Amino acid sequence: MIETNMKTGTPPVKEISNARLWTARAMSGIVILFMLFDGIGKFAKPVQVVEGTVTLGFAEHHLATLGVLVLLCTVLYAIPRTRFLGALLLTGYLGGAVAAHLRLDNPLWSHLLFPVYVAILAWGALWLIDRRLRNLLRERE
Repeated sequence: MIETNMKTGTPPVKEISNARLWTARAMSGIVILFMLFDGIGKFAKPVQVVEGTVTLGFAEHHLATLGVLVLLCTVLYAIPRTRFLGALLLTGYLGGAVAAHLRLDNPLWSHLLFPVYVAILAWGALWLIDRRLRNLLRERE
């Protein structure tokens, strides 16, 4: 059984190297900043966001709903105790973005896979700092 910090439910910090910890923080920071930028943009409604949303097949009145969803998922991801749930929900949100871009035959590397890159950063940060996730994903015989 893996020892965990009773307060946060995460493995003790002493098991994580400083390099691993700071790499994970940088990765999750990028995810959080990008998703906050996306969510706040849905409420600010600059012309580029409205045009992009309409181009993807959504109506302008969907912006507020999308903004609430992405900000809720991002807040859950930013809180250490709920980070796993936030990553799951962000993955679903980002999967919808992939589907929307695929439907329009948008370019693979720049549009279609960009949400995948963000999800890889989100889960990669969790993998770096959470031994339980690494054990779950490790190959077993």
